[in-house]
Amino acid sequence: AWLRRRAAASCALLGPAARALAFPGAVRAGRRPGRRRPGLGARGRADGRALQKLPLHVGLVVTEEEPSYADMASLVVWCMAVGISYVSVYDHNGIFKRNNSRLMDEILKQEQELLGLDCSKYTVEFANQDKADQVLNCQSTLKVLSPEDGKADIIKAAQNFCQMVAQQQRTYTDLDVNVLDNLLSSTSGFPDPDLVLKFGPVDSTLGFLPWHIRLTEIISLPSHQNISYEDFFSALHRYATCEQRWGK
Repeated sequence: AWLRRRAAASCALLGPAARALAFPGAVRAGRRPGRRRPGLGARGRADGRALQKLPLHVGLVVTEEEPSYADMASLVVWCMAVGISYVSVYDHNGIFKRNNSRLMDEILKQEQELLGLDCSKYTVEFANQDKADQVLNCQSTLKVLSPEDGKADIIKAAQNFCQMVAQQQRTYTDLDVNVLDNLLSSTSGFPDPDLVLKFGPVDSTLGFLPWHIRLTEIISLPSHQNISYEDFFSALHRYATCEQRWGK
């Protein structure tokens, strides 16, 4: 009996060590051998489905003087990962728009780094203001804007309305909020932003699509530089749980 008890005690002491020698990675990591941690792609899809509502169009507005291409690219890729269809990038100096090829290169780089093998599922169309240039097969659409873009849309919509009046298709008394909204939608090709994430200390969107954001939810964040995915998703969660009254 004494020998049996001693053998049992020896097994109890040596058993964990033997398992650690057989599967060292599994014991230290606390997971079964051969299993991989899910990447951002899987996490993003799960996070997007977990939200009560997901914005169709997100505007990323930078009011800081020195924009970061790497951090903005991360934000765009995170939007793609959670399932946001339209993304607008804006800074009041037009730096991103003047250097849109550099931004796109950084986005493609971030896709590889953050999404890895999943990056083929998250392609992006890069559309400029004059024409839509398809860089990859479209799943998310990105537009880079500067202050003149919102004004140009309003001017073009006004010209279209004046032309319809001249052709007696409309009268000047027909112009109201809904008519102007329809005219702007036909010229921009983008839905109005559901959510604007504004980065920086300035309490203003500094000319970002002045008409289109009249019903948009705006969430301010201190900076886009060194922003984490957790900060980004927290802002999406705030949007998902807020009560929108559409200006009423």
